[in-house]
Amino acid sequence: MNKRFKRFLYLLSCLMIFSFLLVACNNAEKTEGNNEKEVVDVPESENAMDSYGVGDQFKAKEELTFSMTFSDHPNYPYKKEWLLIEEIKKRTNVNLDMTIIPMSDYGEKRSLLISSGNAPLIIPKTYPGEETPFVASGTILPISDYVDLMPNFKDKVEKWNIEPFLEGLRQDDGKYYLLPGLHEEVWPDYTLAIRTDIVEELGFEMPNTWDELEEIMVAMKEAHPESTPFSDRWQLNSTLNVAAVGFGTSAGWGLGSALNYDEQEDKFIFGATSDGYRQLVTYFNGLVEKGLLDKESVTQDDDQAIKKFINGESFVIGTNSQTVVDYRKDMNETLGEGNFAIKKIIQPGGPAGQLMGGSKLENGIMISAKAKDDPNFEALLQFVDWLWYSDEGQEFAKWGVEGVTYTKDGGKRVLADDVNYVGLNPNGTKALNADFGFSGGNFAYGGTTDLLHSMFAEEEIEFQEAMHATKELVLPDPPIKYSEMELERANLLSTPLKDFVATATYEFILGDRDLSKWDDYVKELENMGMQDYVDLANEVYKKSK
Repeated sequence: MNKRFKRFLYLLSCLMIFSFLLVACNNAEKTEGNNEKEVVDVPESENAMDSYGVGDQFKAKEELTFSMTFSDHPNYPYKKEWLLIEEIKKRTNVNLDMTIIPMSDYGEKRSLLISSGNAPLIIPKTYPGEETPFVASGTILPISDYVDLMPNFKDKVEKWNIEPFLEGLRQDDGKYYLLPGLHEEVWPDYTLAIRTDIVEELGFEMPNTWDELEEIMVAMKEAHPESTPFSDRWQLNSTLNVAAVGFGTSAGWGLGSALNYDEQEDKFIFGATSDGYRQLVTYFNGLVEKGLLDKESVTQDDDQAIKKFINGESFVIGTNSQTVVDYRKDMNETLGEGNFAIKKIIQPGGPAGQLMGGSKLENGIMISAKAKDDPNFEALLQFVDWLWYSDEGQEFAKWGVEGVTYTKDGGKRVLADDVNYVGLNPNGTKALNADFGFSGGNFAYGGTTDLLHSMFAEEEIEFQEAMHATKELVLPDPPIKYSEMELERANLLSTPLKDFVATATYEFILGDRDLSKWDDYVKELENMGMQDYVDLANEVYKKSK
């Protein structure tokens, strides 16, 4: 064997070792960390932008058509002539082939389309959790594998510290299958409206705690014995959800899984048997016993509750930013303008402190698994990223076209003279949503706090600022990443438990179930399999952790 041949073998062996090391390193990069680090194959898209980053206007190289579901609101039904649709085509070179579904049937028909394999590529108006039933079938895309192709989404996740909230979307494979709407900050909306003229008449300041609110309502009852100060709407569910945070638990609309995370013990407990939950129902039972809370709050429909409030039969009611405006408008007719004053109160604090729950996530988008095989998949992701997650796209979807539907004056957005939306310009003869397509639920959600506040009245901005100034945000509980079979078992165990909790909660509050029998209530839950449910949750949590 001559020296030249030996040298050749030596170089060949070095190349083989080097190649092996490259493969090993590449595999390590794929497996270390979470599933977002996986390298995924994306077919080249001739119509995607070659260079697309944060702040860039997306525009496909050639005209494209993407299919999409559309939840059709009866108050502003879809029109293919909308300026929204025309302008999307103009700005992005994308046509949208819409599958129009009545809002009332959207959830059911969306499920049928996905299950049958006939779903459009873009599936918006999907709330967190609604994607879970489709994960195992592989019919929707594990979108977390592809967010590297969505620079605006990634930028907001990082800048706004969204990751702790995304954790709750991850499935047992570590991936998430929903692109949620993203808010810069938690946006608290629901609270109580109160007759501030009566509060001032009685010599009180606005309440900061539930105890202070009770003290005011006692005085209201003494001054107006014919009234029941607090008659609630939404079957008390909104109020219990708001109040529960200050009692260190969850209830009402926020009951969720009925599990609460104990950070000190690093485990989950059944929240509806905690000391905080007992304090919560005891407080509201006390309001009923003192004649301060209308018993019909748990059964009456919204119209009945509203009628009592606007007629002056009650002085406190559940509200949000829109309904408080509606109350004021109706009370101008029933009580006369200038004869009353109402305001949203800062969510009262409780025994656990001045805490605020909430999320930075909103309803979002599923992408059909078929999309990854589409020759324009990368272009589709760029389109979604621009329209739903770029600053420009979010402002466009909300306000429309500058110079047509709105103007900017020193950075402040103002509706055009002939355009109205949620009472911002009462003299406008055209509706921003119904006549132009903007500010609708399929496109316009999420964004900066400035964009969110841009359509708020001054009083709502004051409420938001006061909430953030006085409240400590409670981060979401860590996720429990059930497998498909584990999730099915958890649902079988939790459904009767949660139904029982809902009924027993009302019974405790109304006095139909004696609070001295609390231990019996806990025993009934144990007999229904509560501990099995908690044990399953903790086993899965520890395993996935």
